[in-house]
Amino acid sequence: MAKALIGHLNSDLRDPRLAVENARLRNRVAELESLVLRLSEENDKLMSARAAEILTVEQEMQPA
Repeated sequence: MAKALIGHLNSDLRDPRLAVENARLRNRVAELESLVLRLSEENDKLMSARAAEILTVEQEMQPA
């Protein structure tokens, strides 16, 4: 796979359109990776908050 990518990158030198498209796709991948990271962090916060809620409710329901 790496050889295929390197071969593809070498062909960018011959066709400027490919270089532009490659740069655009790299930027898009970076944006999507950033989005995935942000959503993952948000999900972790929500899961933590929900777990705390459940523990609080369970503690309130236990007999004294």
